[in-house]
Amino acid sequence: MPSIRCQAALVAGLAMLAGLAGCASDSQARDQNSKAGSTASAAAVAASIPKKADLPDLPTGAGPMDPDAPEEFTRSKSGLYYRILRKSNGRRPHSTDRVLADYRGWLNNGQQFDSSYEQGKPSEFALNGVVAGWTEGLQLIGEGGMIELEVPPRLGYGAMPYQGIPPNSTLHFIVELKEIR
Repeated sequence: MPSIRCQAALVAGLAMLAGLAGCASDSQARDQNSKAGSTASAAAVAASIPKKADLPDLPTGAGPMDPDAPEEFTRSKSGLYYRILRKSNGRRPHSTDRVLADYRGWLNNGQQFDSSYEQGKPSEFALNGVVAGWTEGLQLIGEGGMIELEVPPRLGYGAMPYQGIPPNSTLHFIVELKEIR
């Protein structure tokens, strides 16, 4: 087994060789790190800028929005965008609850992919049995509340197509929480 002095010399020699080999690529690495840093900075700035949109047209059969419903979306830590269209002091669900809700879902291009309003009755489901964006978003309102959700792909169906929804789709919803069961 080499002495500690020999080990130190060996490590120093290897470091010098790595340094010499890396000289040519240092400027490329700096350029890439600079680009990555500016991309990360741009993403952080974009996430902090409020997202505005016109208030949605409500489907036939939906209850009213609050007159002071916000035009700005709030972004959660997970990346979910939401705005509460009707406040409620009702009980809020937990992720393990079953809920009864009316909803309409559409894609970025405006194409509707599902609507309980058109089916003529609210849907019941386990809150932990739906896409993560719904599970998170519905816990932000109480019974009687209404929320608009913009669900990024990683909180929706991700890279998997689902019942006519293309892979990596951002999902949009208006949801009225009718009842916690």
